[in-house]
Amino acid sequence: MTPAASIEPSPVIAYCGMTHLGLVSGTAAAAKGFDTILFDPDVDLIARLRGKELVGRLQGVELPVSEPDLAETFATNRHRITVTEETRDLARADVVYLAPDVPTDDTGASDLSAVERLLAVVAPALRDDATLVILSQVPPGFTRGIDQGKVGVRGPLHYQVETLVFGIALHRALEPERYIVGCADPEAVLPVPFRTYLEAFGCPILPMRYESAELAKISINMCLVASVGVANTMAELCEHVGADWSEIAPALKLDRRIGAYSYLAPGLGLAGGNLERDLATVMRLGAAHKTDTGIVKAWVENSAWRKGWAARTLKARVLDANPAARVAVLGLAYKQDTHSTKNSPSLALLSELGGVDIVVHDPVVPASAAPVAVAAADGPMTAVAGADVLCIMTPWSPYKALDPKDIAATMRGSVVLDPYRVLDEKAALAAGLDYITLGITRD
Repeated sequence: MTPAASIEPSPVIAYCGMTHLGLVSGTAAAAKGFDTILFDPDVDLIARLRGKELVGRLQGVELPVSEPDLAETFATNRHRITVTEETRDLARADVVYLAPDVPTDDTGASDLSAVERLLAVVAPALRDDATLVILSQVPPGFTRGIDQGKVGVRGPLHYQVETLVFGIALHRALEPERYIVGCADPEAVLPVPFRTYLEAFGCPILPMRYESAELAKISINMCLVASVGVANTMAELCEHVGADWSEIAPALKLDRRIGAYSYLAPGLGLAGGNLERDLATVMRLGAAHKTDTGIVKAWVENSAWRKGWAARTLKARVLDANPAARVAVLGLAYKQDTHSTKNSPSLALLSELGGVDIVVHDPVVPASAAPVAVAAADGPMTAVAGADVLCIMTPWSPYKALDPKDIAATMRGSVVLDPYRVLDEKAALAAGLDYITLGITRD
């Protein structure tokens, strides 16, 4: 007879820090059917949460936060919840979240002292195989910077992005859009109890390095800030030009680029002319009607700064040390599949390279479009031959077909600037290229 397959026991989940984040998240864990521990060293706070047991049912629970459906959900699932101020109770937990709220001062600076104090209390009490997860919002570098030996962290350590929104916090905790998980090694398999817990919520799990996860939270908020800024800026203009923002907003929500298909790939500033024109129009109208369009000016300034990335990087990595270097530039158009060079990042780069030995190629745009003297190549590999540095400035399909091994064998140098990730990054590194792209630190 074939033995029955073993079934992994349901993990015990602990949340430490019974402020808004920890309490809501812990209640959601219990509502999903997990044995949950809610820990806080504050004895008075725990007493309020524990309430009084009268005639077999809970009475007198006083939650420290007000959130729709939280009290009812907490009470309904109270039989799965251990409320405690005793660190010894944490030894039962397979996954332990550090989840105190992080306050900020008037300048927006975070006060991490509560996180650090709680970490020092919690870490030594955990089992060696327990997974510790930092859920509080912390700045990039915090999780990796934890001295595991000093604070007593012996098991796996992860960071998880919290997406708590006041007023709908429990709903978001019960039905998350995705889980963003920071890892020491993003390619390593998550600990079984941790993955089992996350998978119970039925949403995508996105492992990434600690710093990426920490910065993802900030990036999400940056996108939200931008959306709010657009709405505020344009709504104020509506008040002066006869438009109605309530009519415009639904049209934006139906635009895939603003909804689920937002532009999130890093780039080299705005190009092509249409976006720049619209920003200039908004600033002009704002000046005429005395409305604030400072955020738009900031976007314009940021775009100009981003356009200088390639030139700054090229000079720092190659030209400052070797002014005689040959530079190969693939792509002159502002984007693939067009002949337009309006505000092209490639031309912006070339304008900074007067007197440099440059050879260019573009499938459509002639070399005469370059703002400085360049040599023209009849093919991409002809341009690459003998170059000290390669800059892939337009993500044309033919360039995506180039083999990094062939590039490495043909170049004289090894530096490749590929802001749009045209080449396969792993293949480029394996070929020995000094591969530089946007959005990642490369030693």
